[in-house]
Amino acid sequence: MAGIRLSQARVAKPWGRHQLGASFADVAASDPAIGEIWFEAPDGADHELMVKYLFTSERLSIQVHPDDDQARAAGYPRGKEEAWIILSAQPDSVIAMGTKRRMSHRELRSAIEDGNIEMLVDWKPVKAGDIIYLPAGTIHAIGPGLTLIEVQQNVDLTYRLYDYGRPRELHLEEGIAVSRAEPFVIDARIVPLGGDCLALTQGGKFVIEQWGWSGTRTLSLPSGVEGWLIPVSGTGMIDTERWSAGECWHVTGRSEVSVEPGADLLFAYPGPTPLRLFA
Repeated sequence: MAGIRLSQARVAKPWGRHQLGASFADVAASDPAIGEIWFEAPDGADHELMVKYLFTSERLSIQVHPDDDQARAAGYPRGKEEAWIILSAQPDSVIAMGTKRRMSHRELRSAIEDGNIEMLVDWKPVKAGDIIYLPAGTIHAIGPGLTLIEVQQNVDLTYRLYDYGRPRELHLEEGIAVSRAEPFVIDARIVPLGGDCLALTQGGKFVIEQWGWSGTRTLSLPSGVEGWLIPVSGTGMIDTERWSAGECWHVTGRSEVSVEPGADLLFAYPGPTPLRLFA
């Protein structure tokens, strides 16, 4: 098979929720709140990308991720760039991205130590449908009231700079060293690719496409290229298997993909530029 349905791992978080939505069953009130659902490959291989859903009820820590070179110097296989597709948001939902002004590492450390970092990061309003690609080194924090899909380089590597007094470990030395404490501008360009396909992100470590077509097409990935099929809504088939919303599929090679009318599909793959995917 060219397409493999990935297994789900529910991850409890202090900022998570019991009511998840987005095609997922709610969590019993007596159980820990779920903040993330990870999609994991059954073979345990070190794939380049990873897909998650996030469900927030409180602010996540103010944090940062290193780039490839910085991560490899610390013994990791790669750095971490990530992208968010906002599925639902409360009217006052925000995400911190960058700082309001350029700051030296010394100023950043001082702001973290005295708590002023909460006011110095740039909390930007977000809404359902927003797409944000976050380069490594960007200081950020996801706010409450959000459900989103995160596509990221596949590494569990987060440097926590500030956590509002929660009793969790911080990583000031490592985090400050890789931080770019400066204003961040969202690149909101969406590029039509033809055939009812859009490039939501490009120019970074991976591309995310949105597919708005229905019917059957032959998906053909070049040798050595992996893809992640992310059904946001609706149903369809990949070869002889049915996919549905709330799943994620790892795809290689050639597959017949059928999409029922009204479905919303994302497709992610490594590389800075869109590929010709359909035979």
